[in-house]
This record gives sequence, C-alpha cells and structure tokens, in this order.
Amino acid sequence: MNTFFIGNEMFVRLGFFLGIFFFMAAWEMAAPRRVLQQKKFIRWANNLVLTFFNTFLLRLVFPAAAVGTALLTGEKGWGLLNAIPLPQWMAGLASIIILDLAIYVQHVVFHKVALFWRLHRMHHIDLDIDVTTGARFHPVEIIISMALKMGVVAALGAPAWSVVAFEVLLNATSMFNHSNISMNLRADRWIRRFIVTPDMHRVHHSVLIRETDSNYGFNLSWWDRLFATYRDQPAAGHTAMKLGLANYRDPKWLKLGWMLLVPASRYKR
Repeated sequence: MNTFFIGNEMFVRLGFFLGIFFFMAAWEMAAPRRVLQQKKFIRWANNLVLTFFNTFLLRLVFPAAAVGTALLTGEKGWGLLNAIPLPQWMAGLASIIILDLAIYVQHVVFHKVALFWRLHRMHHIDLDIDVTTGARFHPVEIIISMALKMGVVAALGAPAWSVVAFEVLLNATSMFNHSNISMNLRADRWIRRFIVTPDMHRVHHSVLIRETDSNYGFNLSWWDRLFATYRDQPAAGHTAMKLGLANYRDPKWLKLGWMLLVPASRYKR
C-alpha cells in the first residue's frame, strides 16, 4: 500500500485535492458562514489559476520535491530517524508531527521577517476567505516553502509515505480551515482541540494586526496554545469582522497581475 501511494504521489494528492475542494465548495454554498464582500467568480478564477500555476512551477523547479528527498534519505540512511531504531509507523507519525511544527514556525517567520512578509501578505490581501484562499500563495513563497520542507525532511530522514500523508493532510486542512462554512459551535470547540477549524483560522485573516498575529497553525491546533499565539475569537465577531489588510482594500488586488506584484508594493500592511 505504501509503495502504491509513493509511486502515485501526484495522482493521490490531486485526487484528495479535488475531492476535498468540491466537498468544501458545496458546503460553502449550502451553509456559508459569512456573506462574501466580493464577486466569487473573480476571486475563484484568479486564486485557482494561481494554484495550478504554483503546482506546475513546483514540479518544474523541484521535480522530486519532498517525497523524492525522503526516498533519497531513506536509501542513503541519512537523517535523525534513520539513525534511531523505530518502527516505521512511529517514525512516520513523528515525522508528520514535526513537519507540522515546522510549518507553524515557518508561518510565524513569514509574518515577522519583513522580506518574507512581502511575499506572504499576498495570501492575506483577499477581502474574503473561502476554500480557494487555502492555496493562494505567491509563487516565490511556494518555492521557498518547499525548499525549507525538503530540508526538514532530509534532516529528519522522514519515511516517504509519511511525507505523502503530510502533504495530503496539509492541503486538506488548509482548504478546510479557510472555508466559508457554518459549523455547529459545540463541534467547533471539540474539533479545534486537535485541528484548526475555519472559525479559529479566520481570526488570523482579520484586518486587525493583533488578530492577524495569532492562530498561525494550519493543521494541528496545539502549537498556537503551546507558544501563546492562540486567540479564541475575533473582537468584532465572525460575521462583522473585516478581513484582509488595511492598505489593500482596492479590488484591483484580487486580480492575478496585481496579486503577483504585492511583494513590490510600498505598503507594509
């Protein structure tokens, strides 16, 4: 089974992406959390074109990517987990958790370091958030993120199957927690003990800087609580809160050409 998933990694990831995307999109239409401020067609067209362009770019720049790195380190016996006699399931589970922590740390760094924030703020200028926002990242950020991920995979010696599983989980939870869906509040409270929910992550997309600088997790919700970056609710409430960044309210920033130029903008926030 592991060999099948590793050998067909691209198709496995695409299948999960499409399945979860259409499921969350249908949920958004059936039970939206917020009334969208902008026309969905424009946002979806640009966000999805960017998503597929980034996927193509990654395959071009890193043909083997993180999974290829895991296969190489496994073959050579490199990395911490290859030096420790652990069962495969335990090494894989540890890899998934450590990789998730690495993504959390990377996210904090991309907010705090000015050069990286120039790239990452493109993700935050969306005036609404929905399932398409989950994969809306600047191409240069995507390349840097993959290079960092490959470095962590190599240092860990993560099993290849766990890297495939992590990539699927990361994509799935990113689409889930960016979705504009209504959830039962009791269910939200229970689920966010373990993974990031849409209401939890929406706070991170608030126009208020003190709220933007919180809830950095994408998958596991533990890290925000552990490192004191957790904020339970937005001050204005989920239906009234403003999303986006204060200096990027012009709808032109929703268009792909302008989105790609965000790193060159003179505005900081």
